[in-house]
Amino acid sequence: MRVGAHLRQDENPVATAEALGIDIFQMFVTDPQGWKKPVPHPHAEEIKASPIDVVVHSSYMINVASLNNRLRMPSRKAVEQQAAAAVELGAIGLVVHGGHLKDGEDAAEGFANWRKLFERQADKGGFGLPILIENTAGGDHAMARTLESIERLWDAVGDFAEAGFCLDTCHAWAGGEDLVGLTERIKAITGRIDLIHLNNSRDEFDSGRDRHANLESGQIDTEVLAELMKTAGAPGVLETPAEGIAADLEYLRSH
Repeated sequence: MRVGAHLRQDENPVATAEALGIDIFQMFVTDPQGWKKPVPHPHAEEIKASPIDVVVHSSYMINVASLNNRLRMPSRKAVEQQAAAAVELGAIGLVVHGGHLKDGEDAAEGFANWRKLFERQADKGGFGLPILIENTAGGDHAMARTLESIERLWDAVGDFAEAGFCLDTCHAWAGGEDLVGLTERIKAITGRIDLIHLNNSRDEFDSGRDRHANLESGQIDTEVLAELMKTAGAPGVLETPAEGIAADLEYLRSH
């Protein structure tokens, strides 16, 4: 079982990962709140050569499902650019949120836009690594909040080899999905879980709020979280508050 953490702004993430004793770390390759093209990382060769796995999280602005050309088109470009930067680091995947539509828009068009992302990139030779679509917490028009929406999304993209899945436990909880047995239900739809974001939640079940908590200080039963990690069959990354990461890692290792 490989466990690790998201290292938010570390200049030398390998050194931080080694200090934490983790098996995998997650990082950004550009400002997560902007549209800037990634620039080469100063420690790219060290990251790529390290035995510690790396996964890249895409910027939060991306919404490839959007029906708005001014958002969808730069989102596609950003996924392509950030995937290329992730490949340069030897990453095992690029995490991309499922995205959402506006009230009144046809969900079928949003799922079709996800398919077009993979179709267009296939014509260019592919992304070079899996695109790990992450379930999201809030909004009635989210592309990947419920199991029903994830199934519709997978009907659109599941035949592409580069389409992977990232399960976020806080998002599932906040999105109103029962966590007991969730990994089995997800795999029945997608056939795979490539990564698990193991986060507790500061808010109650089905709140629609994406606010992470450390494993032993949130609303979710920690034994349920440990069981999800065991049954996911995938590496786990903590996106919990930094001051509690060491305790979270110790909890996982001891369970």
